[in-house]
Amino acid sequence: MRLRPNSFALTAVLALLTAMGPLSVDMYLPSMPAIARELGTNASHVQLTLSAFLAGFAVGQFFHGPLSDRFGRKPTLLAALGIYVVASAACAFTDSIGLLILARFAQAVAACGPIVIARAIVRDLYEGPRAGREMARMGMIMGVVPAIAPVLGGILHDLAGWRSIFAVMVLVGFGLAYVVASAMPETLKIRSTHSISPFGILRSFGDLVKNRTYCAYVALVSLVYAGLFCFISASSFILQGVYGLSEIGFALTFAFNVIGFVTGSMLAARYSLTRGLDGTIAIGVPLLILGSLTMLAGVAVGPHSAVMIVAPVMLFLAGVGLILPQGLAAAMAPFPDRAGAASSCLGVTQMTFSALVGAGIGLTLGGGSALPLPLAMSGVALAAALVFLALKRMQAGKA
Repeated sequence: MRLRPNSFALTAVLALLTAMGPLSVDMYLPSMPAIARELGTNASHVQLTLSAFLAGFAVGQFFHGPLSDRFGRKPTLLAALGIYVVASAACAFTDSIGLLILARFAQAVAACGPIVIARAIVRDLYEGPRAGREMARMGMIMGVVPAIAPVLGGILHDLAGWRSIFAVMVLVGFGLAYVVASAMPETLKIRSTHSISPFGILRSFGDLVKNRTYCAYVALVSLVYAGLFCFISASSFILQGVYGLSEIGFALTFAFNVIGFVTGSMLAARYSLTRGLDGTIAIGVPLLILGSLTMLAGVAVGPHSAVMIVAPVMLFLAGVGLILPQGLAAAMAPFPDRAGAASSCLGVTQMTFSALVGAGIGLTLGGGSALPLPLAMSGVALAAALVFLALKRMQAGKA
């Protein structure tokens, strides 16, 4: 079977490739406290496995896009999946927190390849609002993974311990590599002649950031993703440590929250062709603000209940589902001939910023308070709103 453009099968495979990042993060979230106990470390050190993963994402995205522009989407994708399998196996067998952090970094360097290249494939095949719709459809499918992954991780943890979670990641990498090798078409039409040396890639990125519209959308996407990562990085310690949820209880709660993201992605797929990219983003921005400020108020003055986190996060994630696909498509739209490099530059910025935010959140954990989470999420939501308003004024000035 060959995967064809405009087919659900291709959309589903691209979504699964894009979901490798969330899968690699979310499936082991319920086990983070147990990892800290078994490896003889603390919550802040285990949280560094998340920040290291985000840092690895930033490093890997520097190279994957330009490499796929030069050598093709399919060969670069297969190489990334191969490295992912090896790194996931290393995570499963490590016996120290330091080695786990290093293995997670290597795993992330590989795992970001499918995400970068999947975005480039979408830009190869589609344009404008159609690309935004495809990103949103991928988001709808991808959103199921964060819903299932913590539950699966919690079950695996109870049955066979946290190492079995990384063993499953090995199997996922093998399976996707088989599908790509046997059915994925090569979508790159003209191979880039730009240098793939580190300095050559930096020069290419420099050309990209001269485009003010590109920079604005990259800033918007980075802020929105940082808000999402605030929740991902702190949720297990806050919902389990502060509010007393069990591993399975946390996993079920996390899955419930993903309903918000899937709903936002469904709305984005519905409205992107009629309202356009910016029109769809304009629906999502108020949801970010409403969700984060409601959470802040609930944690500060509400009852001591996990509901004060869970319910507002659904609103926030609905906003994320509306904004991220459209922001990605809008950022890459001006660069059909360098879709890989544009995807890489965006990813480097997005993941570096999120890693810094995640590390900052990690430093606040362990104090017995949930307040740092809504404070951070409110800050990035308001900043995202300001960036979007500035973008609209900039576009109005060009009209």
